[in-house]
Amino acid sequence: MSKQKYLCIQRSQTGECKPPSPSQMEEMYAKFSVWKEKYKENILDMGGKLKAEGKVVKSDGATDGPFIEAKEIIGGYMLISASNMEEAMEVVRESPGVGMPGSSVEIREISTP
Repeated sequence: MSKQKYLCIQRSQTGECKPPSPSQMEEMYAKFSVWKEKYKENILDMGGKLKAEGKVVKSDGATDGPFIEAKEIIGGYMLISASNMEEAMEVVRESPGVGMPGSSVEIREISTP
């Protein structure tokens, strides 16, 4: 059975959050290393954190953005492969990032012709 590709969009609550301590960062990196090794066959691109600044492009030009009123912000992305949505959910559910307060991950299957 061939695997599908999924875009994983990391979301978090807006507002200020206290930065983690060095020991908390070390613990988080250790958890991510274990998770990445376990799912190395599924992770196509670890993606990365998105900067707050950007552009919104329309047919009539471009503006600074994205500036929307929202309770959540998109903070990063990742590409994974999985046999089906349930497997994709398992990979994401075990990610240490999902357990962070106010954090969630949206999973979208990438449609290919």
